Amino acid sequence: MPVNKAHDEFYTLDMDSGWEVPPGYPSGIQQKILSGALDEVNKRGTRTRLLRFEPGVFTTAPFVHDYWEEVYLVSGDLTVGNDEKGEGGTPFPPNTYACRPPQAFHGPFKSEKGCILLEIHYFDPV
Repeated sequence: MPVNKAHDEFYTLDMDSGWEVPPGYPSGIQQKILSGALDEVNKRGTRTRLLRFEPGVFTTAPFVHDYWEEVYLVSGDLTVGNDEKGEGGTPFPPNTYACRPPQAFHGPFKSEKGCILLEIHYFDPV
């Protein structure tokens, strides 16, 4: 299966534009696609993105999906496992990493002061 990512050498990212709210996320969470695309219907592809939480934003239910996910907390704070009111959970500092196989329940998430995550998503080759 060919990889659907362009050959990109180092370049400076425009951190002020290109952000959008991913489907199913609250408005205080935005993604910026860096490379590739993920076809969740046909279960193929690979995507690298930044995910940004504004301060105080939280999700209310766990996530589960059919693709692998690797996550690196670049900056800020991220709490994992809060309740539907955004309370509780385990806080993590920058330089924290997770690797999740398909169908792994994870979250909910919140950030007190805001954060940026680097995420890589991909399906297993057929």
